[in-house]
Amino acid sequence: MFFLCSLPTLVQVRLKPMPRRTIAIAAALSVLALGSPLITGCTNPLATQYFNQGVEKYEAGNYQGAIDDWSKAIEINPQNAAAYYNRGDAKDNLGDDQGAIADYTKAIEINPQNVIAYYNRGVSKGNLEDYQGAISDYDKAIELDPQNADAYNNRGVSKSYLEDYQGAISDYTKVIEINPQYASAYYNRGIARELVNDLAGACSDWRKAADFGLKEPAQWVKNQC
Repeated sequence: MFFLCSLPTLVQVRLKPMPRRTIAIAAALSVLALGSPLITGCTNPLATQYFNQGVEKYEAGNYQGAIDDWSKAIEINPQNAAAYYNRGDAKDNLGDDQGAIADYTKAIEINPQNVIAYYNRGVSKGNLEDYQGAISDYDKAIELDPQNADAYNNRGVSKSYLEDYQGAISDYTKVIEINPQYASAYYNRGIARELVNDLAGACSDWRKAADFGLKEPAQWVKNQC
């Protein structure tokens, strides 16, 4: 998700699993990216022009062109948190996780309440295998938005990479409490349960994930349960 300047609607680009964004622990752990609230406040007409040109190029898949336009918008207005966030997202799409982290960090400096910037910075840190740093960012996203199921899910993934499987199970369970239809949480929790030798619990979760249409868990149930 990116922010729009002087446009009235929220535009969702896509849901992104990790790297960017499908990760594997003994199989695969699903991670979803967040949507975000609209941020406006571009007041300089030229900055607004560059900003919106960047949006158009981003939507067309021209991420480098979008980066160039958002960089010009930032030159005119260095306090434009939305431009930093958007540029970070475009850099992420080009595989520049370090550059994305730098831009998300700047967006957070300008607006410390920016949940989506913490969240996506956590994803980028996870891409670089900085799982503890990712957890810290998901902690902050959850502090700001306690019902953020995606942040709990991603935090669980990072904990799994650090072999904190019980912590991961706790996070996936919270996801399910928030949203009982969150198929990936059952999928992920099943993997974590298998890793702590709770095959019965794993099979229960995989059956639920399979009920939601996920194919791999259905095969695991057939082979292991």
